[in-house]
Parts: sequence; C-alpha cells; structure tokens
Amino acid sequence: MLKFEYIKRELRFNFPAKTSRGAIDAKDCFLIKVYHSAQPDVVGWGECNILKGLSIDAFPDYEERLKAVLHLCNTSLETLESLGDFVDREIYPSIYFGLETALLDLQNGGKKVIYQNSFVEGTPIPINGLVWMGDKSFMKEQIDKKLQMGFDCIKIKVGALNFQDELDLLKYIRQEFSSDKITLRVDANGAFKVEEALEKLNRLSEFDLHSIEQPIWAGQVEEMANLCEKTPIPIALDEELIGVKKDAQFDLLKVIQPQYIILKPALVGGLEASQEWIYYAESLNIPWWMTSALESNVGLNAIAQFTANYVVDKPHGLGTGQLYHNNYESPLTVSDGTLYYDKNKGWEIS
Repeated sequence: MLKFEYIKRELRFNFPAKTSRGAIDAKDCFLIKVYHSAQPDVVGWGECNILKGLSIDAFPDYEERLKAVLHLCNTSLETLESLGDFVDREIYPSIYFGLETALLDLQNGGKKVIYQNSFVEGTPIPINGLVWMGDKSFMKEQIDKKLQMGFDCIKIKVGALNFQDELDLLKYIRQEFSSDKITLRVDANGAFKVEEALEKLNRLSEFDLHSIEQPIWAGQVEEMANLCEKTPIPIALDEELIGVKKDAQFDLLKVIQPQYIILKPALVGGLEASQEWIYYAESLNIPWWMTSALESNVGLNAIAQFTANYVVDKPHGLGTGQLYHNNYESPLTVSDGTLYYDKNKGWEIS
C-alpha cells in the first residue's frame, strides 16, 4: 500500500525576491514523500509549490488542506493514473504537481529521476539569467555577474519603477551590451494599464527585445488579443495561463494568438497540464518555454527533466535554484549559462 507524507521547510532568499505582488524574503516549501509500506526505503519526492497572490491554491489554510488531500490519498491511491480521482488539478494545481512528480519518482526507483532522458545523462539546458530591476549600479553588477557566468540571454523585470527610469535603464544596458552580446527578455508581470500598453510596447521596442511577458494583467482576453495583433515586441503569456480550465486551454490560445507561452507547472496544474498546453500551442505554431516559479531544487529538477522530453531550442527560465541560501543540495548545477545534472553530486534528501 502506498503511504504519503509531507515535510515543510522555509526557504530563505539571498536577497528579497521581487514578485508581481511585492518583495518576499522567504517562502514555505512543502515536499511530498511517497513509498510502499512494504518497502519504506524507496521514496519518491515531489514539491507542492505556491506563490501567494499568484497561485490559485495559495489558501490561508493551505497546510491543513494538504494534510486532508494526503489523508485521502493514504486511503486507497495506488497509481498515477488514478491521481485525478483524489485531487482536482484545477483546484489544487500545486498539490497535483507535487503528487504526480513524487509518484513518477517512485515509479523510477526513488532516485529523483522523473524521466530517464538526456538531461539526467548530463546534457545541459540553456537558461536565461534573471536580473531584478534596481538602480544602474545594481543592474550593472547583476549583468556583469551573469556575463561572467556565461549567460547570453537575460530576463529583466519591469513595471516596478517609473517607466521612464526603466527605459533609461534599458538604454543604459543596450549602450553597454548590444543585442549580439545579450538577448533581452523583459517581464512586466501584468503591470501595464490596457490604455497605455501599446504605447509602452512601442517605446520598449527601441531596445531590440526578444519578448515581453504578460504586459497587461490576466483575464482581459480581448485586450490581450488586440495587443498581440499590434505589438512591435513578441508577447509571451504567463499569468494568463493560470487557473484556465482544461476545456478552455485551446480556445484561449486560439483567440489571443500570442507569440509565445510560458509554462509554470506548479501554477497551471502540473506536468500533465503543461503537456496539454504544449500540445495546443504547437498545433497553433506558438513556441513555448518553461519557467520555474521559485521552487526548491526538488521541483526544479522535475521541471528540467520534463523540459528535456522536448526539443530544447531556446533558453528556459530554470535558474531560480540559486536564489536561496538554504536550498536542498542537489546535482543541479548552473554553468556557462546552462543548467545541467552533475551525477557526481548527491541529494540532501535521501
């Protein structure tokens, strides 16, 4: 019989992380462990990851709800195929993600191998380097560090400062680093007002940007479709995909016709939902990339292995494990602008 338990750790950031809902110094990490009662030493691990203000299941009583779901699973859940009978991914996307990855890990022998593919064999995945908005010296310091680490694709948060100040900072970056040296992605986290968005996109287009994530807040489907039709900068949907029902995924993409979509499994309903988004996007010739949502290395490992099931032809947003000073030690290693699985390193959890 399968047994389900969880452990909790407070992950602390190296410096306050700026999210769409403000700066945070730490976040709770919930790890699920699953094992057969007859073989308790073989354990599958998964992570339930929530971001307050963004995850649809970031309930005030989240821990109690997680306990209730695991209690139900302990009654009779035996296989991954029946997981949907015990937890609704549209209500608890983070718990679904944690359970499905823990079960996949257990199926593969409890070795943190969710999928046996090129990534766990050592093939790296190119990733973008994340740069937080700040004053020029802070930005320059971060960019210099990213360049020294071998990054040639950098993602910058916008929308937190005065817009002219942000334009000045982007201009400063482009004066220092041409598009031949750095690919720039920006993320607005829905900060632009609808009536100002197109004008701001036009002004941002002066800086040869690769893309902009979620220029206006999610749920304004007609307005976003209009922006995607007229934008001078490719638009990537991010928050727009959170909370979308299974039977509405294809229609949303067909109506908006974005230039890209970005997938965060713990927020959209797990790997299963991410696979569906990819299928629908590719059927409409919409490229995509994966991004972690401040997971620990446990969740990040599952997302990276999932990503490697597909053709990796662009940088993905999988560098967030470095943000914590008390992350779980793991084989995940960032080097030369890539994330790779160093089999010479072990896991802190065993």
